Amino acid sequence: MNYLSVENISKSFGERTLFKDISFGINKDQKIAFIAKNGSGKTQIMRMINGDDEPDSGQIVIRKGIKMAFLSQNNLLQDELTIEESIFASDNDVLKVIERYEKALENPEDEEKYQLAFDEMDRHNAWDFETQFKQILSKLKLEDLKLKVKSLSGGQKKRLSLAIILINRPDLLILDEPTNHLDLEMIEWLESYFAKENITLFMVTHDRFFLERVCNEIIELDNGKLYSYKGNYSYYLQKKEERIAMENSSIDKAQNLFVKELAWMRRQPKARTTKSKSRQDDFYKIKEVAESRRKENVVELEINMERMGSKIIELHKLFKKFKDKVILDNFTYDFQRGERIGIIGKNGTGKSTFLNILTKTMVPDSGKVVIGETIKVGYYTQSGINPKAGQKVIDIIKEYGEYIPLTKGKIISASQLLERFLFDAKKQYDFVEKLSGGELKRLYLCTVLIQNPNFLILDEPTNDLDIVTLNVLESFLLDYPGCLLVVSHDRYFMDKIVDHLFIFRGEGQIEDFPGNYSDFRAYEDSSEPTKKELNSVNTEKNSWKQNNSTAAGLNFNEQKEFNKIEREIKDLEYEKKQIENLFAEGKVADADITTKANELEKIIKKIEEKEERWFELSSKME
Repeated sequence: MNYLSVENISKSFGERTLFKDISFGINKDQKIAFIAKNGSGKTQIMRMINGDDEPDSGQIVIRKGIKMAFLSQNNLLQDELTIEESIFASDNDVLKVIERYEKALENPEDEEKYQLAFDEMDRHNAWDFETQFKQILSKLKLEDLKLKVKSLSGGQKKRLSLAIILINRPDLLILDEPTNHLDLEMIEWLESYFAKENITLFMVTHDRFFLERVCNEIIELDNGKLYSYKGNYSYYLQKKEERIAMENSSIDKAQNLFVKELAWMRRQPKARTTKSKSRQDDFYKIKEVAESRRKENVVELEINMERMGSKIIELHKLFKKFKDKVILDNFTYDFQRGERIGIIGKNGTGKSTFLNILTKTMVPDSGKVVIGETIKVGYYTQSGINPKAGQKVIDIIKEYGEYIPLTKGKIISASQLLERFLFDAKKQYDFVEKLSGGELKRLYLCTVLIQNPNFLILDEPTNDLDIVTLNVLESFLLDYPGCLLVVSHDRYFMDKIVDHLFIFRGEGQIEDFPGNYSDFRAYEDSSEPTKKELNSVNTEKNSWKQNNSTAAGLNFNEQKEFNKIEREIKDLEYEKKQIENLFAEGKVADADITTKANELEKIIKKIEEKEERWFELSSKME
């Protein structure tokens, strides 16, 4: 059953065309993710579907009687209402019945009013509904229903908006970055909820684990064209790679043909026959294809980072609390060269406070932070940048520097850095106020990187960034030679980038876990005997790390390669497990068995090659 049809819609702002003549449909039980670069019109399409904006041409047709809900990135709640009042303010008859029943419970002495409310609950079969919505509130940690919206944090407001939508159980749910401002526990609950519920979804999200586990179709807007992939994120990556390979093959053929046709065009007399006119028209079509090769954004910045001395950053017995809430409790740590640490924990456990103390923008109640003389800290915060009126993109970057020094005496200009992070030459001269939220975050990231820090701190760097930009950022960070400290709820990002974790447990307790996020989840979900075994291994790893700031026998590049191989093996093992699970569950179609088997064989071969190199490097460390 078709719920919604987008028919040949277009949108432009002045001379800038966001998209033109795109069409797609949303059918019952589909769970669709919409992928596109920041600034290409994702949010506009979401707003059009919700009726908050209109296309320049084309139309959006919604099936009559369909109940639709939209979760935007902006808070649309009323500050003066309580959580309870916000929930009951929605237009839902059963909720109105439950609201009257809840009020009757507050005055049990009015037996007649209570009996009427009780009977009404029976008539509307509202008991199960009440149980479900209380379960949702409990899972989203919204227990105190008397709190006013204006007193809630950003994360609590996002959870309340989600709760209101989920409680009302719409036929079609439109989600714009649903995981932003949620902690990992909430994200994983929401992921599980959507995966098992028969609910129709259309969403924009950068959370690739979420895409992998929830969505059964992906629509991509790429260079103005729409592509549909009937599968999850892994399937999308595979099929997109195949599509691009085919496109490039077609372009190569067109380029060869273009050279021949160009020579023919130059020989033609001015007088045209019908036949030559037709061939000339074909020439211009061939030329268009031949010149359409996509520009892949591969980041290879071999930064000539400032030398790091033996002292990096030392934290000595840090203690911090706000009123009765302890954030840090005598925390001590000595950072080592090349460490890549991820920070995870529930909202409110003090992650951002810790970063502010580390960067000396906040003072601890006791203890001290000692930063080595050679350390240059780059701090990407959640607050972003505050551009002046009339500033252009290139002006913002040049305020921080004109060049970044690379290895072997090379340099990269501010303009070239912007190009690497998806700001083309034309975009660099746009006014900053014209940028989308994601583009602003991307620009802010460039202002941090151009300062060439050797200790990089990133606080939620993936929020509002599109998947294309995330891949670019990950490519940069994988080759980054300095120390890296990252707070992120993006599990895919953390698995790829970090080597160990600081787990903020609350009440000032911080646990150092030697592994990435998937390792941590496996540890948390394991049995107690397994945990003891892992703790023993982890103690050995920590001991090794503390005693080997630069592994004996390995030079700097070999150490970097060694760390990178470990991450690559983990990624390949994950891909291998995914395919093996598909075979084990009988989910591979007969027509795809050979393709999947070949894919699995290639992954196993890559793992063997990586492991061989890993052992080769390991032997040098003994």
